[in-house]
Amino acid sequence: MRRALFVGRFQPIHIGHVEAIKHMLSENDEIIVAVGSAQYSHTFDNPFTAGERIEMVRMALEEAGIELRRVLTIPIPDLGSHSMWVAHVKSLTPSFQTVYTNNPLVTQLFREAGYEVKPVEMFRRSELIATRIRRMMIEDDEWRPLVPKSVAQFIDKIDGVKRLKTVVSTDSPAHV
Repeated sequence: MRRALFVGRFQPIHIGHVEAIKHMLSENDEIIVAVGSAQYSHTFDNPFTAGERIEMVRMALEEAGIELRRVLTIPIPDLGSHSMWVAHVKSLTPSFQTVYTNNPLVTQLFREAGYEVKPVEMFRRSELIATRIRRMMIEDDEWRPLVPKSVAQFIDKIDGVKRLKTVVSTDSPAHV
């Protein structure tokens, strides 16, 4: 069985993430979606909890018709030590052969540990960026078409836009 790892914060998961996961599943039997920075929430960079993000990932993939049995979604807290991070991820996930990332540091760390690292296929990258989507939420811009419908409904249900606006009003300006 071929299994790959896809690390992201998914703050929130958007259509580009879903398309990337579809591509990964065309090359692998299973994908581990590692929800990074799992211990953070209620900030501009990380407004949603790990549990909320896991729910959003599940909803988005189900909406896209992806077999959920082929996707394992696991929270991965940050460690604070780059040299120990790969071992930390390995200790929290089932085995995998390939890592998908476009992050240069993650690429370096997993290559040094002997893993095959592949770039994530980008879909409409100029508009599908979670930071941009969060800014659009704050500015009352039309962000909903950039995320799966189920994710937009979930964010509405948890009053996620209000939360984001509240945390931004209390965050320092450097975080916005």
